[in-house]
Amino acid sequence: MQVNEVKPISIFLVDDHKTILWGLERLVESAAPHMTVVGTATSRAELFAQLSAANPDIILLDLDLSGESGLDCLDELAGQTSAQVLVLTSTSDSNMHQQAVMRGARGVIHKQEAAETVLRAIEKIYQGEIWLEPAAIGRVMAAMARGRASDPEAAKIADLTPKERQTIAALVRGKGARNKVIADEQNISEHTLRNQLTTIYSKLAVNGRLELYLYATAHHLVPETH
Repeated sequence: MQVNEVKPISIFLVDDHKTILWGLERLVESAAPHMTVVGTATSRAELFAQLSAANPDIILLDLDLSGESGLDCLDELAGQTSAQVLVLTSTSDSNMHQQAVMRGARGVIHKQEAAETVLRAIEKIYQGEIWLEPAAIGRVMAAMARGRASDPEAAKIADLTPKERQTIAALVRGKGARNKVIADEQNISEHTLRNQLTTIYSKLAVNGRLELYLYATAHHLVPETH
């Protein structure tokens, strides 16, 4: 009888302290075969150099990368991967935690938390949940409500899924490339791409690829590459 194997949760670890990175690798390995490490990085540059090949489900991201803010990575990650981001931080600054979630992270966990709590947070985020302290959830929801009230476009943009953002980024970078080229880049069929674009057009209230390109550029949906 054939036994169906469950795909492990693939995790990419980002921390500028190699000792902590080593410890996180051992932690994830302790959860094998349920979880596996597919890449590690100590800087923003290393992360984006390996991201496409690693294709992780979850990115565990330190907010302080040797003077570089992990917050600045979040906008760019939204345009390049469908992976969910769990922020790992040593700061208790609730405003920074709120900013991380508002910019795309699915959760924030403190480095002082127990090892089993970190693994549980990874699992919950993989399942589509948000990992935050209860008080922080209230602040984030209030901030989102204020943003939607003051900027009607923010509500449309917030409704985009990570995969839809990735498709928009591919279209903008392609600058008029045919659907087949963009679909191949995304490793999806042209049929799936057309369906995604139809949904995106509806969400953003645009008509066609040209309007989507102009909208994405005007609202900075695709971060500049350096």
